[in-house]
Amino acid sequence: MSKAVTAKNLNIYYGSFLAVEGVDMEIKPKTVTALIGPSGCGKSTFLRSINRMHEVIPGARVEGKLELDGRDLYGSGVDPVGVRRQIGMVFQRPNPFPTMSIYENVIAGQRLNNKRAGKKATDELVERSLRGANLWNEVKDRLDKPGSSLSGGQQQRLCIARAIAVQPDVLLMDEPCSALDPISTLAIEDLINELKTDYTIVIVTHNMQQAARVSDFTGFFNIEGTGKPGHLVEMDETKTIFSQPKQKATEDYVSGRFG
Repeated sequence: MSKAVTAKNLNIYYGSFLAVEGVDMEIKPKTVTALIGPSGCGKSTFLRSINRMHEVIPGARVEGKLELDGRDLYGSGVDPVGVRRQIGMVFQRPNPFPTMSIYENVIAGQRLNNKRAGKKATDELVERSLRGANLWNEVKDRLDKPGSSLSGGQQQRLCIARAIAVQPDVLLMDEPCSALDPISTLAIEDLINELKTDYTIVIVTHNMQQAARVSDFTGFFNIEGTGKPGHLVEMDETKTIFSQPKQKATEDYVSGRFG
């Protein structure tokens, strides 16, 4: 059951430093939203705030509202671990657990959540998750081999399988292809397109063509100078952002005249 994510006047701090200011955004269910913009403009910080990952940094906090289907993710009594179960994350570099087998990697999230299941149910979960990540046929005969024995692109798909094994509502991806070759990148992009039938997906990317290819909506973040907060300049359907953006800064960025 994929869900909508809504930010209302969201400010994100690291200690006293305001890193991202005043974000208003609605991310629709079962769509892919790409976040683009120059380095240091707060895209990844905003992404990490959605599943409360940024607050693992001491002194990091948010003001304003961030909701999943109307439920305040930062409300009193809301467990951050529960939030991260509902909102999975795939990082820039593939990070399978090196000492674990492919099989163990897929069920690691279940184990962390103290969900114990019988062998048959666990086998089914592993197969379903690896099929969901388009990896099953490549690894089904070597599930006992280390996750680190796979190629970079396969490792990233293993991380996606691990993320979807806990059945989240939302999948966050922070530049999931930046460490991959073009063929692996294409495989991940095809996979994103398939996954949006079940999940709400938010992806940070520096690759304009990728944003144009995989996303339904695009948000452009910018920063006015070093030490200033990043902010959302505009968000719209991807085809509009790339062909008829409302803001000149967006037009300059997507057409390469930025800087």
